[in-house]
Amino acid sequence: MIRGGEPYSGAANDEDAPLSGVVSERYRCPAGFLDFYLSGELSSDQGYFRFGENAICYGRTCSGTREASPQPVLYDRLQDAVIEEGKVKLPFDPTEIIENLRRERYPQTQLTDYERALKRLYYQLRPFTNQWLRKRIQRFHARRWRNLSFPHWPVDTTVENICETLLLLSLKAKRTDKIPFIWFWPRGARGCVLMTHDVETEAGRKFCNELLDINDSFGVKASFQIVPEDRYAVPASFLDAIRSRGCEIAIQDLNHDGRLFDDKTEFLRRVALIHRYATEYGAKGFRAAVLYRKAEWYGAIKLSFDMSIPNVAHLDPQRGGCCTVMPYFIGDLLELPVTTVQDYTLFHLLNERSIDLWKTQVELILERHGLATFIVHPDYVSGPDTRGVYESLLGWLREESDRHNLWTPLPSEVDSWWRKRSRMSVVQDGDSWRIEGEGADRAVLAFARNANDRLVYELADTGRAHSSH
Repeated sequence: MIRGGEPYSGAANDEDAPLSGVVSERYRCPAGFLDFYLSGELSSDQGYFRFGENAICYGRTCSGTREASPQPVLYDRLQDAVIEEGKVKLPFDPTEIIENLRRERYPQTQLTDYERALKRLYYQLRPFTNQWLRKRIQRFHARRWRNLSFPHWPVDTTVENICETLLLLSLKAKRTDKIPFIWFWPRGARGCVLMTHDVETEAGRKFCNELLDINDSFGVKASFQIVPEDRYAVPASFLDAIRSRGCEIAIQDLNHDGRLFDDKTEFLRRVALIHRYATEYGAKGFRAAVLYRKAEWYGAIKLSFDMSIPNVAHLDPQRGGCCTVMPYFIGDLLELPVTTVQDYTLFHLLNERSIDLWKTQVELILERHGLATFIVHPDYVSGPDTRGVYESLLGWLREESDRHNLWTPLPSEVDSWWRKRSRMSVVQDGDSWRIEGEGADRAVLAFARNANDRLVYELADTGRAHSSH
């Protein structure tokens, strides 16, 4: 249950973070290229506004009005950004705005009292219901999901949009043709793909061996999230069988009753037990049941990484979304966001039996060189129709990996890489640049360029160009 490597060396809390904090965290570029300051005093109230065409933001600003909802017409604060004497004067604090998105601090992300009461009733009655009835209840809850405009479905890249706009402004302010940074993934991989399996029932546990065989036939290694209590027996032989196939174990909640975040005192009691099971299972990662979450409580989770925050959660019981396709730190905990639709949602809420939506999401994620995280339950791919869909996905992912140089690690490997990358630095070496720090031998130097007001990435060792979108 020890954190993966040394803790993130960034700011201790939001108040200490400089305006360039999250942009520097994302790119790991030399500090001298990022020089932001506020154009005035921040407002006391928060609201929605726009920063460029494709970035809906939430938070405080130095001037103007902020809207209570993400309505179609929002004031664009990009027109208030000013370049002066090599600096970028901004009407908001980008670190605050991006953290509001990544930690879901905007309205309508936490359950209301009424929704919490319905949730308690649902889980009390759940043992007496069948899957047919549960699907009807879940579809009723999600019935208006297409009316939700924010976060953006099927993939939201607002954080990427903000960071890239700020980097473009920095290029103009410094009057330079390129800014060096550390490429996002090892060996210059275009993007990253994670396969994870949440084991929810006894039937799912029994199907794991067959699922391992399927994965092996496509060369896939995955993380299996195990519920430690109440759902099924967890013998050491079961965990050893998963590890012996080159896969890893993570903890999935405590007992999957959907109530982990209902009460802070109870949450802390359960987290202590989760830590005990993590030590017993040799697990470094965590995922909450049903993707219920409360990022402000994550400081109590003394594991290395979490995989519970969706990119966009229109179809989940808890709405919201972190609006990014990249890993990010919440204190010392690394968040690996869930960036594609879950198999249960695809099969039973959307009633789809194809990989078209998954393909669309992956393509959008890879346009931003992001992390494509899948949740596929052994409980839901044991039937011939859904198993066929999953095998089609694995075949397509293998083709895409070969074609586009994708990295397909285990979650713990992403955790280790992202922590090492967060401690690397780009230093000047005569007329060029080099990367210093542990793991630098796998890191690739890259440059961000302004191509007609569009950000373009270029890998230094190969000269390959990557559009930012």
